Amino acid sequence: MRKSMLAVASHASMGLTQDGLSEPHAISALAALAQPTRLAIFRLLIKHEPVGITAGVIADTIGAPHNTLSSHLAILVRAGLLRSARDGRTIIYRSNVEGMRALIGFLVNECCDGHPELCNLVAADATARCAAPLPKAVARGAKKVAAKRKA
Repeated sequence: MRKSMLAVASHASMGLTQDGLSEPHAISALAALAQPTRLAIFRLLIKHEPVGITAGVIADTIGAPHNTLSSHLAILVRAGLLRSARDGRTIIYRSNVEGMRALIGFLVNECCDGHPELCNLVAADATARCAAPLPKAVARGAKKVAAKRKA
């Protein structure tokens, strides 16, 4: 393992470079989501965007013990997938939509060489809740590329 990858979990920076998300931070975010409880937490918080919810509500909803929930939340925050904000004595947790977009951008740019139509992500983007609708010209272009690939 490269030395630069070892310190990823020690800070909350998203690891954004001018080219996008760094590889160590993408690995950290993917590893954080690869655990069932953390994935459930992230999915729950996406549904409660932009308001967010407290740790107690998260624990009750997903059935996680309070003593392990704090470590799951910390891992997701360090991976750049969650944000927290203090509201008096309460901490409100929210998903970090920008962090997830950076992770998806990393996967598309690195795995599809910047061509989401190769991975059929254009059709998936059109149905996503948090994504803006695609311009009609982009959608038509993706359909043409897909038709050419089938031919």
